[in-house]
Amino acid sequence: MKLAPIFSQKARRPSPKPVQVDLRKIFLTGTLVWFAALICFIILEFCGVDAKAAIGVSASGVAIGVLLLIWEFFNRWNYRRLAE
Repeated sequence: MKLAPIFSQKARRPSPKPVQVDLRKIFLTGTLVWFAALICFIILEFCGVDAKAAIGVSASGVAIGVLLLIWEFFNRWNYRRLAE
């Protein structure tokens, strides 16, 4: 019965193991994309296009990306320290 895993714990398959992901690559890629957008919007602002809101959003994306990179560094440091 296809609904058996919903109603019975014994009919369920074991959960897969979580995939290990390098968060540095993900956060760095996202931060670089936000930085590229920030540069583009700054250039557009100098060309006369009103892009102040977009500059604020892009700058926020860069700031959040940097904070996430810092968090990832300390999280990895704690993980390695506790593993010893």
